[in-house]
Amino acid sequence: MAGPVRQPIDLQALEKYIEKHVPEIKTPIDIKQFGFGQSNPTYQLLSSNGQKYVMRKKPPGKLVSKTAHQVEREYRVIHALERTDVPVPKAYCLCEDEGVIGTPFYIMEFLDGRIIEDPGIPGVGEEERREMWHDAIRTLAKLHRVDVSEAGLASFGKANGFYDRQIKTFGTISAAQASTVDVETKKPVGQIPHIEEILGFFRDKRYQPKDRGTLVHGDYKIDNLVFHKTEPRVIGILDWEMSTIGHPLSDLVNILSPHTVRHEKKFASLPQFYEENIAGLPSQSDLISWYREISGWDPEPDLPWGVAFGFFRNTCIYQGIAARWAVRQASSAKAEVHAQARWPMGELCWKFVGLARKGKEEGEKENEKEKAKL
Repeated sequence: MAGPVRQPIDLQALEKYIEKHVPEIKTPIDIKQFGFGQSNPTYQLLSSNGQKYVMRKKPPGKLVSKTAHQVEREYRVIHALERTDVPVPKAYCLCEDEGVIGTPFYIMEFLDGRIIEDPGIPGVGEEERREMWHDAIRTLAKLHRVDVSEAGLASFGKANGFYDRQIKTFGTISAAQASTVDVETKKPVGQIPHIEEILGFFRDKRYQPKDRGTLVHGDYKIDNLVFHKTEPRVIGILDWEMSTIGHPLSDLVNILSPHTVRHEKKFASLPQFYEENIAGLPSQSDLISWYREISGWDPEPDLPWGVAFGFFRNTCIYQGIAARWAVRQASSAKAEVHAQARWPMGELCWKFVGLARKGKEEGEKENEKEKAKL
């Protein structure tokens, strides 16, 4: 829900820009700020004729990371995907002139649908819940099948070496975030637990999955989807800040994460995320099977490594929220709470690194035994 504006906007300057560049948005406008959006401040614009729009902008001040908050990339990918079967909101404009409202921003369509924070999808029937999850996976597979050249996104990222780049990027970002000093306590955010051992595991080619390259969202999950108000289908994917050309495993791991962490006590919000507790909730095997059928690729052998890396990536994201909170740059009302999650997330990452290593090594031993029999 949109509420009071926590980070003020020069409304007069914004209206002047809109009148010149987006005349279909009728001024004057009323503005509110959404509670979600940990990274880029997100606003609801209400035009004088009652139409709603959404504006996302970079946060003010010196940014902790140069690679984060890339609203320009969000706009580019949303605009490109309008010509595909991947559901996205209509993109109206991108303003890169910091002189307008202080930082770059873009305006897109407001999708009047359901945004569901709970992956258990409460408040619907058994069949609808199952079909909503099915369509979430169907939509992800469609995204991964987009021809990036035809979509005009061939230069959106490198076709190869995604995880190598991710390891390097998140390692660099994490180091910068760790050294960020709180403006009040004067204490640094601090390093992720076991960071050197974690990075060493992910850099080891013996454990890495086979390289693949598709368009990836970067944060694909139920609460970044907009579902139709009455039908069990996705009408839009939101929050494209981390999108690129990369390994499809990364998106799949993200959407599967409720299944991955549901037995962990640190995630008390998911204790009931079991098929026997929620009617119509598909199993992880169901989700993988649906994805495999539509995409034509079997991700299951690479899943343990991908899950471990997903935890590392999310730990870095939570650490980033902590860094932005330290300099009072975080945009979400829940930023401080999310910032505290970085340590338990880091410990979980270390646990799943161990499981992935063990699984790979046991698999290699079994293969050697099979070869010896021949």
